[in-house]
Amino acid sequence: MKLTPKFLLSAMAPEHFPTEAKTNHAPEVAFLGRSNVGKSSLLNKLVGAATAKVSSTPGRTRAINFFALHEGAKAMPSIVFADLPGYGYAKISKSISAEWPKFIEPYINEREELALCLCLVDTNIPPQESDTMLIEALRDMGRPHLVVGTKADRLSNNQLGKSVAALKKAHGEDRILTVSSKSDAGIKALWTEIYGVLEA
Repeated sequence: MKLTPKFLLSAMAPEHFPTEAKTNHAPEVAFLGRSNVGKSSLLNKLVGAATAKVSSTPGRTRAINFFALHEGAKAMPSIVFADLPGYGYAKISKSISAEWPKFIEPYINEREELALCLCLVDTNIPPQESDTMLIEALRDMGRPHLVVGTKADRLSNNQLGKSVAALKKAHGEDRILTVSSKSDAGIKALWTEIYGVLEA
């Protein structure tokens, strides 16, 4: 299935989330993770276009950015990607950080269209407590999620194996899918998971 990406809207409040008129209740896949984990780069790799803005400065994404993926010339999207602001970056002002729960938590907790949460974790650094907190929160909410280890191309197979084992143990996960936005590693497997949402 060939999907064409199109920027839909940015939301900083629940009332800004896409309506049925824009998406016809298409399933949504959320990209979550620490600032600079590679959310926007992965999203662009998946859709094959520079759809999401990529910044070298962590914490640039401050709204939930929605991208509609259309099949052919269909008016309504088959699926919607939601690129959420990163967390865990100390230099972001407290005033902005304080605003995030007002629209991020309602999106994750209450959004009916949200079908899958992709929790991105960096395979190059030790497991982070903030990632564990997010994953545990998703479990508590009963949200389907998949932990995705980014930047896998930077490690040897042996190093990657050790990193994944540590991440599984820290986050209490049986499975972590490793990917690389540079080498394409794991991208097909991730698409398989995303297509599974359409078939559910």
